[in-house]
Amino acid sequence: MQHIPPAILAIGRNYGDHAAEMGGVTDPHPMLFMKNPASVARSGDVIRLPSICREHGPQVDYEGELCVEIGRDCRDVSEADALRFVRGYRVANDVSARWWQKEGSGGQFCRGKSFDTFCPVTELVPAELVGDAQALKIETRLNGVTMQSSSTALMVFSIQFLISELSRGMTLLAGTYILTGTPSGVGAARKPPVFLKDGDEVEVEIERVGILRNTVRE
Repeated sequence: MQHIPPAILAIGRNYGDHAAEMGGVTDPHPMLFMKNPASVARSGDVIRLPSICREHGPQVDYEGELCVEIGRDCRDVSEADALRFVRGYRVANDVSARWWQKEGSGGQFCRGKSFDTFCPVTELVPAELVGDAQALKIETRLNGVTMQSSSTALMVFSIQFLISELSRGMTLLAGTYILTGTPSGVGAARKPPVFLKDGDEVEVEIERVGILRNTVRE
């Protein structure tokens, strides 16, 4: 049975090259948004493009990301202690409907990121089996073609910092997902743009964590 987290906290612009390709700059503080926990799907499940995403032309994009799962409730955690609260890691795809993200929701990302099946993840890999999660190769392939290729070493804000910062005054419940951002190469930034369509296969691979594989259907 698929694990449904109590919350999905996601970080935008956490790779400098992605911030640049989207026309933005790296923020002095983490850009935080949330995804609906009901958007979670498994590797092998279908990413479904809902009819609401056809109202403004092709717009659904991929974003390969490392997902951190919190192992126990935490609040006001120091950076030095932050990794003690990590249960493990998953490969995630922060699927994004760009019109709904940028124009259809009053400037808030949540709706464009939260349609059903828009957060596929792999099974959990315990933290001790992954080792240094800040030095992992991450790659996204669309129909076998590499679209994103980077390393978690290039995150602007480290995993330890994100856990410490997000827990300031706010309890992170056990089981919470933190999506740590995506590197450059997303479809919306390409010329011409490349958006997901019926029949596509998306793979996100992260070293020592696994491969997330999903087919796209209208």
